[in-house]
Amino acid sequence: MINKKKQPVRTCLGCGEPKEKKALIRIVRTPEGEILIDPTGKKSGRGAYICPDAECLIKAKKAHRLEKSFSCQIPEDIYLRLEEELRGGGENG
Repeated sequence: MINKKKQPVRTCLGCGEPKEKKALIRIVRTPEGEILIDPTGKKSGRGAYICPDAECLIKAKKAHRLEKSFSCQIPEDIYLRLEEELRGGGENG
């Protein structure tokens, strides 16, 4: 009998749907307070996840869900980098 490894599930900040961790983009607040896009999913810090879908990014930005998740202000360049990654198909990583 082969044991299948259970895939971790995370909830998207935009649509609120639970999805496999590998299917989402991770945004992390490092212990130093820096906000980064984490294509590897392994950087230390508080993580938040969003679908690689422009609609989800718009919903998350409009409702300030990243700010609520990290309890801090999110720089506009993070949103711009997320938009660029979505247009590029999220192929970093």
